[in-house]
Amino acid sequence: MDSDPILLDETLRPSPPMNPRALLVILIVVTVVNIAFALNFVLRGAWPIAPFMGLDVALLAWAFRSSTLAARRFEHVTLTPSALRIEQHPAKGAVKRAEFNPYWVRVDLQWPTEFSNRLFLRSHGREMQVGDFLAPSVRERFAEGLKSALWAAKNRHFGAQETGR
Repeated sequence: MDSDPILLDETLRPSPPMNPRALLVILIVVTVVNIAFALNFVLRGAWPIAPFMGLDVALLAWAFRSSTLAARRFEHVTLTPSALRIEQHPAKGAVKRAEFNPYWVRVDLQWPTEFSNRLFLRSHGREMQVGDFLAPSVRERFAEGLKSALWAAKNRHFGAQETGR
């Protein structure tokens, strides 16, 4: 229902990579250093090494680009008393949307290892992983905030009955 108050409205984003200017400066410095070393190898007769120096720069540029593209993805989580809505916006591709009933959804934070965790929303045989790009501590804080907001959504109507509203 559109008239429901919004109890939680969060946009989850991955930690951003360095700004584009800094990435460009690093790439230029690495390129200049690799050209210097490649010229040194060519002058000493070891010319087959030069293409690998170029490959090194190309792979670094690809890694920077991939990191920047991956940082564009985000998830939008909205909770009202009647619905928990999740929109997952990947860097490329279609948006994935899901809606859960706040009374039935379960927030499940799993710790498969000591240093990593995964957050799932589960309800009636359906599940959705949320915030897989977040740091474990951020994911844990979000899970606790979501649990609190869900508790408020579930108990909101009981409080209104008790006070006579």
